[in-house]
Amino acid sequence: MGNIIELKNISKVHGKRVKTEVLHNVNLSIGEGDFISIVGASGSGKSTLLNIMGTLDKPTTGQVYIENKRTDKMSRRSLASLRNKEIGFIFQFHYLLPEFNTLENVLMPYRINRFFYGRKSRERAEMLLDLVGLSAVKKSKVYDLSGGQQQRVAIARALMNDTKIILADEPTGNLDSSSAENIYNVFRDINRNFNTTFVIITHDERIAEKTDRRISIKDGVVTW
Repeated sequence: MGNIIELKNISKVHGKRVKTEVLHNVNLSIGEGDFISIVGASGSGKSTLLNIMGTLDKPTTGQVYIENKRTDKMSRRSLASLRNKEIGFIFQFHYLLPEFNTLENVLMPYRINRFFYGRKSRERAEMLLDLVGLSAVKKSKVYDLSGGQQQRVAIARALMNDTKIILADEPTGNLDSSSAENIYNVFRDINRNFNTTFVIITHDERIAEKTDRRISIKDGVVTW
């Protein structure tokens, strides 16, 4: 299988008067179906690297490719379309919409470009909730769910558009050890069953050591 993400000579500098180099000459290839973790101390550049992979940020220099398409030169509209179709994001804070129920939150990525949804999209959302073990609470408001349940809603939401890539930034950071293990198992099941590529930023060594590939970053440099 080919690479689904490629970073070539990526550097990122913040600031104009006082410049801070957050990433320095990063070269990284991630294959389709990979299950990898990125580890490093706070401020090492992990989240910046993930944001550049996910096209939420652009490098100062270097090239970014998603499925062989160069993204660092794309327009905002093209990037938004690419993210919606190809990339799912899972964050430490899940950013669910409290005014909507569980099922409606999962449907949100689909409804970004469509006001109405049909039977097939609803069935897909229900299938994803079943996949993460939440069928019984599909009509519940998200504020009635536990932290672990809310994170599983976020996982289902990230998969709604049949995305090929999941980028997760500290997805177990706010969870107890049991809930964190459950989230890891859900990730693994999705990776194996759908060949979804996972890139996971984590401080949790229990998660990092179980990924297929572990990438270390220190002071903006990938050290492996």
